[in-house]
Amino acid sequence: MHLNAQDGCQEDKAGRDNHGRVRGRMHEHVHGLHSHASATNVLAASLAATCVLVVAELIAGFSGHSIALISDAAHNLMDLPMLVISWLATRWAMRPPTAEKTYGYHRAGILAAFVNAMAIIFVAAFVIFESVTRLRHPVAVHAMLMLWIALLALVINGGITLAVRRGRGDLNVRTVWLHNLGDALSNVAVFGGALAIHWTDAGWIDPLLGIGIGAAVLWSATGILRESGHILLEGLPRDIRLGEVAQAILSVVGVQEVHDVHIWTLGANLNALSCHVRIPDMHMEESERILAGIRDALTRDFSITHTTIQFERAGLPADAGLYMPAPAPRRGQ
Repeated sequence: MHLNAQDGCQEDKAGRDNHGRVRGRMHEHVHGLHSHASATNVLAASLAATCVLVVAELIAGFSGHSIALISDAAHNLMDLPMLVISWLATRWAMRPPTAEKTYGYHRAGILAAFVNAMAIIFVAAFVIFESVTRLRHPVAVHAMLMLWIALLALVINGGITLAVRRGRGDLNVRTVWLHNLGDALSNVAVFGGALAIHWTDAGWIDPLLGIGIGAAVLWSATGILRESGHILLEGLPRDIRLGEVAQAILSVVGVQEVHDVHIWTLGANLNALSCHVRIPDMHMEESERILAGIRDALTRDFSITHTTIQFERAGLPADAGLYMPAPAPRRGQ
């Protein structure tokens, strides 16, 4: 094989560029593992704290005749399997790909969010039903006991919310974050309701709080269920527009057409793309430059880091297949 000086410089530059991309991907992978490890530790501590809270609320709720506390205890009781599933999911996500799981276990967190959201919806329905029943058949409430337990719950749920907020880019962790944020807000409401009951003896405030808590939980769980279901069905990531991605690929010099574009989410902050790109006949070295340009544009503009791009000769017949999306016009046309 004959190489001149210019070829050697080009190959050296290509090698350095490729090495830089590999190092960048390795850094992202290591950073992701550290994030998952941190989330695993936080979720383990949250699990222990929630166990303490459930026991305290159940004892206080039954002894103080507070449906709001019992409802919140049932709610937090359902947090236990949610936290266990989320904890397991973050551990699974750190596992490397295998011969059977070629993408690894990135979807474990999404699946956990989907299962947790369905469980939370059932809990919210139970809370609302019990609260309506208590409205029809009121019971005297021990307001001061209710107040102190609500304060304890606020400290625990508020602490968990603050601890996991940095990892809320992960849908699995965001499920825990949103859920505990809602718990903390409901604890504030229960605390205020306990003060109101203590001052006015208005027993109807307690079941009314139960209805409010259940409705808030139902609303947040429905959103998580919709988002996790969208990802499991290989839906387009919410912050990405298909036409904009096609336009970015077409802006790379040498690209004449793009079709069969598919974009989906593998896991937390990990988007994937596959597409067919038509280019003229050229040397493989030139096509490698086009490939590098496409990948750089997708990573820079859309945070799409896992790509499968198939090159095809330009000028194939129009009946070669359906376009997805339709061929987009170049900028300036």
